[in-house]
Amino acid sequence: MTQALLADIARRLDIHGQHQYGLSDINQSQHALQAAWLAEQAGDPPALIAAALLHDIGHMVHDLGENPAADGVDDQHEDVGTAFLKDHFGPDVTEPVRLHVAAKRYLCGKEADYFAKLSQDSVLSLSLQGGPMSADEIVAFEAQPFWREAVRLRRYDEGAKVKGLVTPDVSHFMPYVAQCMAG
Repeated sequence: MTQALLADIARRLDIHGQHQYGLSDINQSQHALQAAWLAEQAGDPPALIAAALLHDIGHMVHDLGENPAADGVDDQHEDVGTAFLKDHFGPDVTEPVRLHVAAKRYLCGKEADYFAKLSQDSVLSLSLQGGPMSADEIVAFEAQPFWREAVRLRRYDEGAKVKGLVTPDVSHFMPYVAQCMAG
């Protein structure tokens, strides 16, 4: 089962990942690889590197097309991705994936200049995802386990949109994924 799941994840990243990443000039796979590479370069633990690689797997699991946000649809990819991963990974991987959209809302509510750093597609999806968090939502977010990891992942997510950036390929990051799989 472990090898089959690893092969399925790699296939999704390699094949389904060829779809364009929102309004960016990169595809889903390039985005995932860049996020994982940023986490690896920062010296993060294997679980956060795996979460960075897999944070948008929900986009590669649902059947809503390449850019549902452009049609005014919140694809809830964080929940779809978490559901896909939860039986195979612990919360150190699944919770940052589940919370990475909330982390965008958190950062927009917490840091005055964060909204200005968002890409055009992140601004569009933010409006569908509830907008910046209120003060009460910020307190509730900070009470959740793995909220700090989700914020780190969110920063990698925003930084992982560089056209032409050369990163290691999917096979380089799969050992992190394998290491984090639940027994």
